[in-house]
Amino acid sequence: RAGAAPVRPDEMAEAAEKLAAEHDLVLVEGAGGLLVRYDERGGTLADAARLLGAPVLMVVPAGLGTLNMTALTAEALRTRSLTLAGVVVGSWPAAPGLAERCNLADLPEAADAPLLGAVPEGAGSLDPVEFRARAPRWLAPGLDGRWDAARFAAEAGAGPEFPAEDS
Repeated sequence: RAGAAPVRPDEMAEAAEKLAAEHDLVLVEGAGGLLVRYDERGGTLADAARLLGAPVLMVVPAGLGTLNMTALTAEALRTRSLTLAGVVVGSWPAAPGLAERCNLADLPEAADAPLLGAVPEGAGSLDPVEFRARAPRWLAPGLDGRWDAARFAAEAGAGPEFPAEDS
């Protein structure tokens, strides 16, 4: 639709496998979501994940609607026998409101997976070198970071009942 040829799931998987031969970690971003059609055959990011046998890291918004979107995406992953590695909030606000704080506490249950990070809003506008330097503060140890979900939730006011990463 952007004037470029569509990228098919098999091409995504092949490119990711080539990159994996040279790098420790390869992330495949799925713009639009798990079930958005990428090509004329109806191929989706879910198809690429299946071809790779790769776990899926779900990146979600912080605000209203995220619990429903998270639960539906997690259900779609389970239906397809795909593994959900965890959830990252993709744009955590500098001043989170009640909805964002409650969502932070409820996301692990909605996803049936751990919360593995929270990227601050505006991070995408950082210079790539600066982004890379700061990223470990936003991501859990399982993603080569040092972010702590329980501490983050307490600081955000999400409540003491927030589950730890390994629960």
